[in-house]
Amino acid sequence: MGLPPYKNEAYLDWSEESNQNAMRTALQKVEGELGGSYPLIVGGRRVETDGEITSVNPAKPSQLVGHVGRATEREADMALETATKTYETWSRTEPEARARILLRASAIMKRRRFELLAWEVYEGGKPWAEADAQVAEAIDFLEYYAREMLRLKDGKDVYSVAGEENRYVYQPMGVGVVIAPWNFPTAILTGMSSAAIVTGNTVVLKPSEHTSVIGAKVVEIFEEAGLPEGVLNFLPGYGSEIGDYLVDDARTRFISFTGSMKTGLRINERAAKQQEGQRWIKRVIAEMGGKDALVVDSSADLDAAANDLVKSAYGYSGQKCSAASRAILHQDIYDELLGKVVEKTRALKVGAPESPEVFVGPVQNEPQFEKVSGYIEVGDKEAERVLGEEPGDGGEGYFVKPTIYSEVSPQARLAQEEIFGPVLSVMKARDFDEALKIANDTPYGLTGGVYSRNRDHLERARTEFQAGNLYFNRTITGALVGVQPFGGFGLSGTDSKAGGPDYLPLHMLPRTVVERF
Repeated sequence: MGLPPYKNEAYLDWSEESNQNAMRTALQKVEGELGGSYPLIVGGRRVETDGEITSVNPAKPSQLVGHVGRATEREADMALETATKTYETWSRTEPEARARILLRASAIMKRRRFELLAWEVYEGGKPWAEADAQVAEAIDFLEYYAREMLRLKDGKDVYSVAGEENRYVYQPMGVGVVIAPWNFPTAILTGMSSAAIVTGNTVVLKPSEHTSVIGAKVVEIFEEAGLPEGVLNFLPGYGSEIGDYLVDDARTRFISFTGSMKTGLRINERAAKQQEGQRWIKRVIAEMGGKDALVVDSSADLDAAANDLVKSAYGYSGQKCSAASRAILHQDIYDELLGKVVEKTRALKVGAPESPEVFVGPVQNEPQFEKVSGYIEVGDKEAERVLGEEPGDGGEGYFVKPTIYSEVSPQARLAQEEIFGPVLSVMKARDFDEALKIANDTPYGLTGGVYSRNRDHLERARTEFQAGNLYFNRTITGALVGVQPFGGFGLSGTDSKAGGPDYLPLHMLPRTVVERF
């Protein structure tokens, strides 16, 4: 296939009036479509269910986004059986044909970009720039994985001996269960699903119950792109009702999961148990969050550090597994930098994300609001709150104002547990040795960063800072597909790297074929 070189999709420039007008038009159009119904899709057939999931706008919970089907074990069985049968033909489909479907889906996403952004605003609670970044990321996943499949389709070179042909090739695995999160319902759902599809597997897709309408829109795009019926089966439902069934079933070959550490460990444990009739060891590809730190030493550019720390901590209300939830500052610049961070954070625009100037929208759902509110109660007992109001003050919506705690102990719950909200814990370090020790002292190892002009400090951090994605003198969020493959160490996941050259092989089986002549 002749394709142009891969490049990341450019972000929209919201200072341009034409983009603002297009976004407002899309918001108006999508608002008129709110409240629709979205059934399950199994084998291309719409399947109605007795129960339903109700999706609401997190900035205005009285506004219904849509009704989505609610799968039970009966529908889960149907989806697994359909995916198993479809695998027989899809696994034999030429890799080029599979890649073309991803490229077609990318083209459709580009055409429907503003519409997808509007759904992200209403169901995801995302400000415009955050919504745009993750739709661009979804497009990147489609473009990058299509090209990666073309690179891998003929296998890899191995050494040979006289009189023999030796080949090292990849083949599909089987039926994959994809369990997607609510915080990146377009990007991560698209990335996990497209990786499984382009490698020749069939998929049972369970989106988050909080963002299932967006999941339905992505499935519509794959259908429009020509994906055969039964390759991608849309199975919205509650994890408590169908999650264990999907993970445990002997027909499931692998599970691709993004979500909490607790759920990821549960999936890994259950998948390790062989079921009756199961003839393989299930593979688990899991990304499970982080407790990410930005270290700032005494040599750093403090204005730049403050600016990037605020962006890393409060973009999408801190609901990114890569978000800066810990700031570890050298004692000599602690007070000055803390003051700058408080000042910049106080200036952030908080509100419903229908307007372009909003930087911090709501947290995405009621359970998340209750969780973050609970951590603020904990924080008030553990440290000094130097910025932030009581959660929910100001009316309807799941709003939590950006919150900062100072003088946080490295062993405090604030510093050890993933909050997943707009809460920043600021800690003091005597020197760079102590800063690195604090940074590494959590069960996680996803992202991290160092702000410094000291070359020795940066070189030490390259090897000693235990994070799968490490950033120097910039934000610690916003990994680009194909440029900064994403995934962490420790209990942040299974050491996979989404958007990188090692990701597609996780969905395939390597095979050696030898013929002697």
